[in-house]
Amino acid sequence: MALRRFDLDAGGSSFAFKPETEEKIAFWRGKYPADKQRSAVIPLLWLAQKDNNGWLSEPAMREVADRLEMPYIRVYEVATFYTMFRLQPVGKFHVQLCGTTPCQLRGAEDLKEVCTKEIGKPMHVTDDQRLSWEEVECLGACVNAPMVQINDDYFEDLTPETLSGILSRLRNGADAKSGPQVARVNSAPEGGTSVLTDPALYDGSKSRLAELPNLPGAAAPPPAPPPAPKVEPEAPKPPPADDLKRINGIGPKFEQMLLDMGVRTFAQIAGWSQETVVSIEAKFGFKDRIDREKWVAQARMLAEGRIDEHDLIFGRGKD
Repeated sequence: MALRRFDLDAGGSSFAFKPETEEKIAFWRGKYPADKQRSAVIPLLWLAQKDNNGWLSEPAMREVADRLEMPYIRVYEVATFYTMFRLQPVGKFHVQLCGTTPCQLRGAEDLKEVCTKEIGKPMHVTDDQRLSWEEVECLGACVNAPMVQINDDYFEDLTPETLSGILSRLRNGADAKSGPQVARVNSAPEGGTSVLTDPALYDGSKSRLAELPNLPGAAAPPPAPPPAPKVEPEAPKPPPADDLKRINGIGPKFEQMLLDMGVRTFAQIAGWSQETVVSIEAKFGFKDRIDREKWVAQARMLAEGRIDEHDLIFGRGKD
């Protein structure tokens, strides 16, 4: 691994998290016991990088260290080890170009030439502060190679022309469509599937019992089916339960306890009063955890179908 150093000149002398980030910091710190807060160093560094225009200044790392009561050198070690953390300023749109073998075989070298021509050398920031780029290792979209990641979005199935167009749009303040840049859906075959298209493969006919050829003698007729048993009408079933483990803080044990109590849906939890919260915690044997982990707020988002917003703020539960 190459030696990675801080850009002390560009980092200034201070850093502060944005007010709206504090809730996310509390969420990540809440995942660890009071004596294990240092375990949150990577997510806090990631949040600091996002609040610092896409890179980690030395004051930002010190702020993370102070919050977690860690020696500065321990935080520096983490930040310099993981290449997901950038230690010098980047543009508003930072291009991470995958140069690993699948992308390299399908044209990543040509994409590097586009970035060099239109942006400059790796980690150079354009004069308008809008673009920068670097080559990275595999980004996990090999079937859509070659590809780049720009901030949090993937741009796949690229050619030099399509990448140049994307950079031009971002430079000029326009939106750029992420995902595949050819006629395909996600990672499906380009132009649609060309195999396993016979409808008979899916109507059950291929799995029906048939007589094997070349057997001696006539095949015996199949036995008559037994009379159908009398079926008593079933009692009405309760509505299907939501996956309560999607709520961060609820694991399989707490989910089963809630189901045993008749709590089956996110909407039920979203409607809990403070009196109900206190009663539930008394039965579970803990105190103030439901409010601290925001079960009711999480359940309200999930009940309203705001799944992406929930996962962004609270993280994805154990579904």
